[in-house]
Amino acid sequence: MAPAIAQAAAPSGPNAPSLTMSLSAGQSEPEKVSVALELMFLFTVLAVAPSIVLTMTSYTRIIIVFHFLRQAMGTPQMPPAQIMASLALFMSIIIMGPVIKSVNEEALQPYMEEKIGFKEALDRAQVPIRAYLFKHTREKDLSIFYSISKEDRPLNKEQVSTIMLVAAYTISELKTGFSIGFLIYIPFLILDMVVASILLSMGMMMLPPATVALPFKILLFILVDGWSLLIGSLVNSFV
Repeated sequence: MAPAIAQAAAPSGPNAPSLTMSLSAGQSEPEKVSVALELMFLFTVLAVAPSIVLTMTSYTRIIIVFHFLRQAMGTPQMPPAQIMASLALFMSIIIMGPVIKSVNEEALQPYMEEKIGFKEALDRAQVPIRAYLFKHTREKDLSIFYSISKEDRPLNKEQVSTIMLVAAYTISELKTGFSIGFLIYIPFLILDMVVASILLSMGMMMLPPATVALPFKILLFILVDGWSLLIGSLVNSFV
């Protein structure tokens, strides 16, 4: 019975389809392998794109300053974090505009037009990015990572590893952001001290000074046109 069922289920006739699988490694073309590797690299870059934005652009400094501003004013929930993050992202795109334009003209467009190869396009793209990173990176922060990794100190900028440069740039941006945040805190702290002294002299010790000082902080920030002043100063700090 079983052989009869197998014969009935098996396709017969000259037009019966057939499936042939070949695992020969010698038939793969180097060009196809190269394209596959480029696609894998592209997907990897897209996966780590948020980290690249945070560590290789002006986003880090801007978002730190915005956080200090909210804490200094006593409004940790206002403006909302989504608005702050969106504003920091758009500011980063504007600040990084010359670098993005240079990468597009010197590396991306020639590669898309097949005038240069993938490796050459990658090397060309690193030139404006590394120039920007070097401009805003302190030598002390860079030497820290070379001390940690026990690698030989570079003799010039061309010998500096891009990974080391990105790490040092992030540390430099953290220090700069904290320095700007300290300067933002000073006028609001003085206002808190003045309000606390007035309340203490009036014997109103049960009334929280932060609650009373909050509207005056907001009024002070509006009178000095704080947003324009802050954003303008942040943008100029990258020039």
